[in-house]
Amino acid sequence: MLEKPVLYAIGCGGYPSEFMPELVRHAQGEGWDVCVIGTRMGMRFLDTELLRELTGYPVRDDYKNPNEPDVLPDADAFVVAPATFNTVNKVAGGISDNLALGLVNEAIGMGKPVILAPWPNQELVKHPAFPRSVELLAEAGVRFVLDRAALPLPASGRPGAATFPWAQVYSALAVARDEVLSSR
Repeated sequence: MLEKPVLYAIGCGGYPSEFMPELVRHAQGEGWDVCVIGTRMGMRFLDTELLRELTGYPVRDDYKNPNEPDVLPDADAFVVAPATFNTVNKVAGGISDNLALGLVNEAIGMGKPVILAPWPNQELVKHPAFPRSVELLAEAGVRFVLDRAALPLPASGRPGAATFPWAQVYSALAVARDEVLSSR
């Protein structure tokens, strides 16, 4: 029997990251082995102890020391949910100034499935950098879960997170899982 495909689930700074345990449970139920990575701001929203219990892996937010073994298995696919305005634009620019960005940028270069679910507010999505970043990344093969009309209003906070498109994220994960398994 083949090993389960490995999914790196990355949470950025936003209230939808509080739902990471549900994403982990769903992905595990669909046959993924899941590791969670947080951006520095994402760590404020992630329940690291619960996520460690659910996954069996530590929640990472920084690079390991060079002489230490890696505690996470290699990823087959990535999902960034939520992906902040900052994260989308940094990835499009090839900026790898933190572990999450470095991993996603490497995955894009390797042609691994990468799903971004941007969650900027409706004002940030109008910034000229955002559509250019989405277009550039889509051309590079990144898959997006993005409904501009459903994005939160500025300062929507926790209530806005209730409308995050988890069902579409789960559908995109199913497609990525099938791709990974068929390539083995």
